[in-house]
Amino acid sequence: MKVLVTGGAGYIGSHACKALARAGHEPIVFDNFSGGHRWAVRYGPLEEGDVGDLSRLTEVMNRVRPDAVMHFAALISVGESVDEPELYYRVNVGGAVNVLAAMRAAGVKRFVFSSTGTVHGPPPALPITEDMPLAPISPYGRSKAMVEQILADAAAASDLSCVALRYFNACGADPDGELGEAHHPETHLIPLLLVAIRDGAPLTLNGEDHPTPDGTCVRDYIHVSDLARAHVLALEALKPGFRAYNLGTGEGYSVRQIIDAARQVTGRPVDMCVGPRRPGDAPAIWADTARAAAELRFTAESSSLATIIETAWNWTVRPPAYARP
Repeated sequence: MKVLVTGGAGYIGSHACKALARAGHEPIVFDNFSGGHRWAVRYGPLEEGDVGDLSRLTEVMNRVRPDAVMHFAALISVGESVDEPELYYRVNVGGAVNVLAAMRAAGVKRFVFSSTGTVHGPPPALPITEDMPLAPISPYGRSKAMVEQILADAAAASDLSCVALRYFNACGADPDGELGEAHHPETHLIPLLLVAIRDGAPLTLNGEDHPTPDGTCVRDYIHVSDLARAHVLALEALKPGFRAYNLGTGEGYSVRQIIDAARQVTGRPVDMCVGPRRPGDAPAIWADTARAAAELRFTAESSSLATIIETAWNWTVRPPAYARP
């Protein structure tokens, strides 16, 4: 299939493009490079543009005539969304509506949406299943939940086939060393931890008094290459209607367990200091992955902590020349 990948120059989008190409599909990147990187466009052609520009989207969609769209283009910082909610609704919700309008104009019927486990908010029980109520607590999470509802409504009103993939904690880097995480600024635990180790700088723990076994937050960490493979499986399994899937490992690891794994993989010490809890941080979150396993035949194969840390560490200390600042 020919697949238009919005946000295909970003962290997860670029890994998905590589997975698509490996599976025999043609990824076509649509990106404005507000968060992505030109060096990450390596597996298919580029159409430069912004999902906020409906005329550009429509022109590209009508000319390219993709068989499907994978929609990654979005703003992703929870903290920033609290400070600038209108921006997040305009880009994340408005951008998705524009993509759907351009698809309709071009007769494109297949849509794979990059969603998030944060649509659930603090879980009423663990593990989190797809059928639990959506109760996001940030504008970022609410923007993703809104798009999911829009997709469900659009699918009910037409013959659209769409799926929302709810990521838990995406991490790691391409095992071949071609791609990795390069956010500016970086807010995710593992790259922040590895840069601190590399530079001999302190890492701040956001609270150590959570009601968890070691006092630090517990999360479900999934390797970005596993996520990318899941997108291909979801694309190939699309059926008319709307369906949501958790993408995680079904296991939770604490921040201290991640730090211990990083010590073991890198062979270096970690300098830590303890700060206050972040507002809104749930003590523990991990996914129920049964639906993705049963319906997509997806299981996380590369998401051991050792593999995640090793690939991310290799990217941190030995990025390819084209990706260096």
